[in-house]
Amino acid sequence: MNFDAIATRVQAAFPAVQATRSANGQERLLVPAAELEPVARFLRDQRELAFDALMDLTAYDLLKFPGTPASDAIRVVLLLHSLAQRHKVTLWVDAPRSACAVPSVGAIWPAAIYFEREVFDLYGVDFAGHPSLTRILCPEDWSGHALRKDYVYPAEYHGVAHLREGQRFESGPTRATPSSTGRAHG
Repeated sequence: MNFDAIATRVQAAFPAVQATRSANGQERLLVPAAELEPVARFLRDQRELAFDALMDLTAYDLLKFPGTPASDAIRVVLLLHSLAQRHKVTLWVDAPRSACAVPSVGAIWPAAIYFEREVFDLYGVDFAGHPSLTRILCPEDWSGHALRKDYVYPAEYHGVAHLREGQRFESGPTRATPSSTGRAHG
């Protein structure tokens, strides 16, 4: 099934979903956050659609994003594939910073549980209904979400200074040489 046929089926059931194409022809469905879970179930459960595989779930920050209208949203992107029907679709869901939340799709595609934790950790998107929404890459006591465009990197973490662009340590780390380790050369 091609994108237009998939979009027609989804829009017949969910009129708020918008079918869009980028300037280079990339096709996607823009789904309102409140409708993500029912749209996802529809895509998975309709026999003709049968989107049984979540290939990826990621995000990017629209703040200062080139070529897009000014927006403060974090865009969540889901890449779906139907192994049975051999077609694919991309979903976009925008979560504004003031209410940065999207429903979890972990109950629909269990692989989403780990992807959602990563997006939560790095972008601060709260996935409502997620069974264990905790950091997965950054330490638990890390402050903020490092991939947001407005993120200010801390000067230090637990007393360890972070270098900024162009900065260098006074001297590099000392390394053991083969003669200082007591091992023979050769």
